[in-house]
Amino acid sequence: MTGGVSTIGIKNVPMDGPLLVAPLHVSNLDPPLVGSTCPRALRFMAKKELFVFPLGVLIRSLGAFPLDREGGDTAAIRLAISELKAGRAVLIFPEGTRGNGQTMGNIQGGISMLAKRSGAQVLPVGLAGTHIVWPKGQKALRRAKMTVVFGEPFTYADIEAQSDGDPRKAFADELTKRIQQATIAGGLPIKTASETSSPPLESHPGTETGDSPLPPV
Repeated sequence: MTGGVSTIGIKNVPMDGPLLVAPLHVSNLDPPLVGSTCPRALRFMAKKELFVFPLGVLIRSLGAFPLDREGGDTAAIRLAISELKAGRAVLIFPEGTRGNGQTMGNIQGGISMLAKRSGAQVLPVGLAGTHIVWPKGQKALRRAKMTVVFGEPFTYADIEAQSDGDPRKAFADELTKRIQQATIAGGLPIKTASETSSPPLESHPGTETGDSPLPPV
């Protein structure tokens, strides 16, 4: 109905141990698409407003748990850390909100905190086509091919060991680069905020299905 889905780099997904799955975010289709194509069961935070029929039924079945964006939701954060320490996979959108399909938003500090505290591998994921099929503000689905690209995983400790400066910035820069590379490999020539002066986000700063309420490391 939507033009089909293809995946690239499935072999890059670690099949055991704690894993933070970190995709580009350009559409409300992103959580169910990544959840349905990833070979591991995922848990993920989603803004509580998404838990309405029919999307809420789908994302809950794929492992979503609601996040109250007003003032942060410490219960959701504790659950994410608990899931990671139990060796499970948690999906988090590191930009914190949906972008416009042209420019990535800045990586928020929450994913650095989760990666550092849990020791989890971080899996960058590129997405192409979801911003066409179901862009922000569009009610009806459009037809376009969607592609999910699983990049090479790494850890916070990997970056910290190589960094001469602030490891949090180095981690964010590395994650940005890897998500961009994966997205370009999927067919979407996304730019980073540092490469363009255009506004990176469509919506106000906040969490769509991601992590902006989380504190910095």
